Amino acid sequence: MEEHRKNVLNRLRRIEGQIRGLERMVEQEAPCADVLTQLSAATAAMKKTGVVIIQANVRRCIEEAAADRDKSLEDFQNALTRFIGMS
Repeated sequence: MEEHRKNVLNRLRRIEGQIRGLERMVEQEAPCADVLTQLSAATAAMKKTGVVIIQANVRRCIEEAAADRDKSLEDFQNALTRFIGMS
């Protein structure tokens, strides 16, 4: 589990660097196409990180949701729907 946590934290740090790079690009008035390309890469990295988290923790997430079946399961379903982008 510790290796998974390190993997996720490394991914998040890379995303943080991408966001800082985007800030610099906007400050320096980089071409729109370049900014959008980098923004797309950061968005994809965040989605992939979410998938990694879900894959590694889906059992725990479902077990937590089942403990307080009504509220937690609904919260988990809503969070998953938001992540997928359907709301």
